[in-house]
Amino acid sequence: MICKKCVLPERKPEIVLNGEGVCNVCLEYEKAKPSFEKPLETDFIKILKQHQGKGEYDCLVMCSGGKDSTAALYYMKKRYKMNVLAFTFDHGFETEEALENVRNAVEILGVDFLFFRTDFMKEMFAKILATGSKAVICHLCSLWYMDLTFKMTARFNIPIIIAGWTKGQSTKQPLMSRCGCSIHQSEFVSMAKATQEFLDQHVRTDPRYKDFPQSMEEVLSKAQKKHKCIVLSPHWFLPHASDVYAEVIKKELKWKLPKVSYPANSTNCYLNFLSVHNAMKHYGYTHYHVEMSKMIREGMMLREEALKLLEVDFDKELLKNIAGKLGCTYEI
Repeated sequence: MICKKCVLPERKPEIVLNGEGVCNVCLEYEKAKPSFEKPLETDFIKILKQHQGKGEYDCLVMCSGGKDSTAALYYMKKRYKMNVLAFTFDHGFETEEALENVRNAVEILGVDFLFFRTDFMKEMFAKILATGSKAVICHLCSLWYMDLTFKMTARFNIPIIIAGWTKGQSTKQPLMSRCGCSIHQSEFVSMAKATQEFLDQHVRTDPRYKDFPQSMEEVLSKAQKKHKCIVLSPHWFLPHASDVYAEVIKKELKWKLPKVSYPANSTNCYLNFLSVHNAMKHYGYTHYHVEMSKMIREGMMLREEALKLLEVDFDKELLKNIAGKLGCTYEI
């Protein structure tokens, strides 16, 4: 059973549908109706001006090669005239299509580029599969890459991190407090519990990961003690829909949509397919369902559009091949 207003399935006790088929998350939203004012581009520009010209770089842009992060890089350089350091992190499972998009973008825009490639996370990802854990791969990865990104800003004394996050990935606009959807939301309670259990049982006890952060709050706390830095996304402030800026970067930066992706029309790493399949198996939905449900409630996306984008239609053999690269087998 899926909520008639958003795209969340019933998942008791956190997500419950009423007699009319509407989930408690939608009902709570209607009752509370968030009161924050819509952020304006002038607010964004004011923040940028406060930090511009203070160091070697004005901002670091996390660039995965997807349309959102590539467009963010484009806007920061072309629209806001910022001195940019593009930063791409590869845990060994980025697609060649995504990396080609990054290479094209930084070359055409003429920005400095820092590429970080590591196998550091490989054993942790493999443990999730080997132990049958319900931990969310993407959540663990986000702890790693945000910790890494903050370290890079400290190294180069950069005051602003620019992400390609959409409005559906923000919990507090215009400034990001928890880097994406809060794990304290009811939609994430079960996922967060399983991820924390995995961290306690398999990460804390591994000497290789003795300094691995246990939560996003820990990432932010440690980062702020070493170097003051804020996280922003131009997509929170600009009215442009993703289909609009996708056409811009196709024309200006030779950006290409990958042949296989999830959600549809997105660009994510290969591990994302495993993360999605695991989440659907264990919970019946993914963090993409949460993000799009938020956008539906706020009138930024139609429910029918979200349902189409969230259809799982990728080849299951792909999952076995990805697991094989981790040295694991994967039962569909």
